[in-house]
Amino acid sequence: MTRELALLVMVAVALLLVGSGIWAWRRRVRRDSALAAPIGEIPADAKSLAAFSGFYVATTRHDEPLERLAIRRLGFRSRVDLTVTTAGVALDLPGQPRLFLSAARLIGVDRASVAIDRVVERDGLVRLTWRADAGETTTPVDSYFRPQDASAGALADAVAGILPAPTPITPTGTDA
Repeated sequence: MTRELALLVMVAVALLLVGSGIWAWRRRVRRDSALAAPIGEIPADAKSLAAFSGFYVATTRHDEPLERLAIRRLGFRSRVDLTVTTAGVALDLPGQPRLFLSAARLIGVDRASVAIDRVVERDGLVRLTWRADAGETTTPVDSYFRPQDASAGALADAVAGILPAPTPITPTGTDA
């Protein structure tokens, strides 16, 4: 095999891999096109409780940390400034409008070690579970953050302080 032929084979394989990646990402974007993150400003009457700088890692299906969602404005890892207020959590990602997750939209917060393309020390990520708009309904998703100037525990505790009280589950049947 000549050098030129070997080079052509390598270029063809590289183009095939890049093309497959683009095709897969476009399918994912189409699949997740109904999901939307809420754009909005912090309400004027809300009090700022804490601010954190760090990295936005990914948004995944709820309890599926390896299934990335291609939600517009949340599809790629980036820097983020989080502001926890009495009304909810504001996310400021570079080049994007502010996303505001109202407290009523928040489901829970905890710490994690693994997200789709990030593995860190034990409990080094903050997993924020919230309801994304999905057409006429909402669907729970998990967003992962890596604080830079503060601990993951401090961010998780700040968000936990504004979570709505859990809704009690009312039994619908009888045990008789």
